[in-house]
Amino acid sequence: MHWINWAIVIAYLVYVIVDGVRRSKDTDSVSGYFVANKSLSWWVVGLSVMATQLSAVTMIGTTGQGATDGLRFIQIYLGLPLAMVILGVTLVPMLHGSGVYTAYEYLERRFDAKTRSLTSLLFLLSRGMSCGTIIAAPAVVFSAIWGIPVAWSVALIGVPTVIYTMVGGVQAVAWADVKQMVLIVVALVAMMLVLLVQMPVSPQEGLRIAGATGRLAAFDFSFDLNETYTFWSGLIGGTFLMLSYFGTDQSQVQRFLTAKSVEQARTSLLMSAYWKIPLQTLVLFVGVGVFVYYQFVQPPLLHNPAHESAVLAARADEYGALEARYEAAFGARQTAARAVADAPDDAAELAAREAFLAREADIQSIRSEATALAGEVTGEPTGAVNYIIPRFVLNELPLGLAGLFIAGVMAAAMSSIAAELNSLATATVIDFYRRWWRREENDAHYLRVSKGATAFWGIFACVVATYAATLGSLIEVVNQFGSFFYGSILGVFLLAMVPRARARGAFVGLITGMAVVGFVAFRTEIAYLWQNVIGAAVVLAVGVAFSTGSGERAATS
Repeated sequence: MHWINWAIVIAYLVYVIVDGVRRSKDTDSVSGYFVANKSLSWWVVGLSVMATQLSAVTMIGTTGQGATDGLRFIQIYLGLPLAMVILGVTLVPMLHGSGVYTAYEYLERRFDAKTRSLTSLLFLLSRGMSCGTIIAAPAVVFSAIWGIPVAWSVALIGVPTVIYTMVGGVQAVAWADVKQMVLIVVALVAMMLVLLVQMPVSPQEGLRIAGATGRLAAFDFSFDLNETYTFWSGLIGGTFLMLSYFGTDQSQVQRFLTAKSVEQARTSLLMSAYWKIPLQTLVLFVGVGVFVYYQFVQPPLLHNPAHESAVLAARADEYGALEARYEAAFGARQTAARAVADAPDDAAELAAREAFLAREADIQSIRSEATALAGEVTGEPTGAVNYIIPRFVLNELPLGLAGLFIAGVMAAAMSSIAAELNSLATATVIDFYRRWWRREENDAHYLRVSKGATAFWGIFACVVATYAATLGSLIEVVNQFGSFFYGSILGVFLLAMVPRARARGAFVGLITGMAVVGFVAFRTEIAYLWQNVIGAAVVLAVGVAFSTGSGERAATS
């Protein structure tokens, strides 16, 4: 990478760290370290909420998803506006006004300690694994840039972030998120403009080519439980996913707990309701733009440069033959794509589209052979979707813009990981250490333990990251990890709003919900978004049933 790109990356990272530490104040108390003494304005909290989601996974995994699958992924966010409105009138005032540090503290007040601890434990497992996936995203980039193993890249991004999080506290994390959002949006808009300028066809013709492969088909109205992305899975399953993520996941709850008031906490969540879908659409369109660009500029046969090098070293002749076939097939597809773009009428476009799809199938067949060859040589999945955008950035973006994008990825990773680690440490200390072991220590003691917990979860996330980088689309991996736990956790909080629900029902319902979701996840083909609905419904039904006739009195909140 050119030294100018390096200068941009280093300058931005130094600025983020120095300014983040400078803004950290009142971190010598538990309240200041974990919830910023409820002092942050709504727009800071709102940007922090969005930035925690718009991580390096978004810039790599979601753009790659757009390049390979088009706009269908946007359906997962259809339930977001409805979820934010529901949270604004239910969980936000309930949690913000209760004086808790974690969402799970409330469950002990409403039910009992074992329900609180089990729910918090499920959060720690789900968020710990998801945090590992967030680290894996920039690790993919650095592995592609420097040609080093992914494990070393994981350590490179994970270790400094752990140190930064231990020092900064939630206030420094929130202000880093603000800068992250600005840089991400600038980088994405700049990439889109470069694509429009460098593309050898007009935007209208590019959309026609993308449409020929179905990449502009944003909505699928079929009701198929086995299909991951449909209108109904997004609206129903997505609503439950967003309710659980933004309303019961400590990494998000901790954001709105830092707001000055309930009203400002509500407003911060409504920012996501208004802006999340447009931003995700922009991200996916960048991926679609890369797909169209590669119809006219030949991309590498294998997007993973490490695997490409390994195959060339071990099976050069076989790979060379594949590349020769690939070059010929690319030329044929390029001609077919130009015919789609230049079609004078609908009939001509239909005929050109059929020829184009046939040439596209030839390309995919050759790429599948190359992927299989790489798998034989390396013994690893290629994870091509995660390398499409990094390879494009390195090979095609102008000087300076590549550095801007890499800086955006690293800054996004650091602030998102910091937010995750901060929430993991909060839940560990508040829900377990202080609750079960050392209840009467001073703030200095708990802050020391918090920093140790941050280091532990950082190591755990780094271990998960080395595995997550090989699992496929990183944005899907994050949502799959979350969906396995989120529905059941949401069900417990919904039970808390049912007056007749009791502690025994909540605990049994939570265990039953996780068991049913486990069966659905590992023994059926039902798409993962529906796990959120199933988990919440089972916990509610079983929880109410086991509360009926119980001799327990309702706990006060």
